[in-house]
Amino acid sequence: MNARDAEELVRPLLWIGFDGKVPTPEAAKLVHQGVSGVILFARNVGTRDETRAVIRELKAIAPGPLLLSVDQEGGRVARLTEGFEKFPPLRESGARTPAEVREIGVRLGTQVRDAGFDINLAPVVDVDSNPANPVIGERSFSRDPNVVARLGAAMIEGLETQLASCAKHFPGHGDTDKDSHYDLPRLSHGIDRLRQCELVPFKAAVEAGVSCVMTTHVVFDALDPGTPATMSSPAVKLLREEVGFGGVVVSDCLEMKAISEHFGCGKAAVRAVASGVDALLVCHTPEAQHDVITSLAAAVMAGVIPEGRVREARTRIDRLSRMHARAV
Repeated sequence: MNARDAEELVRPLLWIGFDGKVPTPEAAKLVHQGVSGVILFARNVGTRDETRAVIRELKAIAPGPLLLSVDQEGGRVARLTEGFEKFPPLRESGARTPAEVREIGVRLGTQVRDAGFDINLAPVVDVDSNPANPVIGERSFSRDPNVVARLGAAMIEGLETQLASCAKHFPGHGDTDKDSHYDLPRLSHGIDRLRQCELVPFKAAVEAGVSCVMTTHVVFDALDPGTPATMSSPAVKLLREEVGFGGVVVSDCLEMKAISEHFGCGKAAVRAVASGVDALLVCHTPEAQHDVITSLAAAVMAGVIPEGRVREARTRIDRLSRMHARAV
């Protein structure tokens, strides 16, 4: 296999982002060349009609189905604001019934789908077990794993009536005292603690039919000392075999400092895919996006990543596209 063929093979594993209200030439080129997804942020969207126009332009460039995603959790993590219903943070729904949360999920999913998206990268199903956590907090339903499991499953059931949902951040970012956007968090909990707390909501999410699960850039000593879950074969194996998830495993953004400053985006991408991650979020710069593509292609040519592993990932992404990617 030559470099061109290898890049063509691995390119669909990327979900990219770009800066601005219109697709940049670099982003448009990557979409035309076959990346399978694009994530939009507040920097890319406006009103419903403006957002649909951007998505329509992106889908017109793509040679096949293109998955558009957004982080629309509610509370402070809401990219769609101009003329969109404002949803409260998940913490404010912690005392609601599953039926009430499911109905919120339907409303939220309807709004996100109507804006043109195929995937809502929500809900957070981390357990907020550390009051000093700088990044999760009110994004979590509760400090009780059973409450998070029950309400997270209800939210997923509601969202999935409209579009694909994504449970995050596996195996759990709730007990860290660092934010993986800026640092590399580490948790020393034993596997029994993970099973009793962190994994409980993810098992419920899988049972509820969640389409995607996002990995976290946190080191879990009980699973893989020194290696963030996004790059860890034992972590993905735990998700596949013990938690029972068969859908698309997507990384958190590889340009977050927990990854980019400690491992580099390209090297981390190779280790992530080799470990079983299917889709890679590279949300910001063309330089990082091209680094990931060329690194993955070189790894395939060298046999570091078996071609079959890439095709397995592409099959899962293709299945997700057939179920959820729609014209705008």
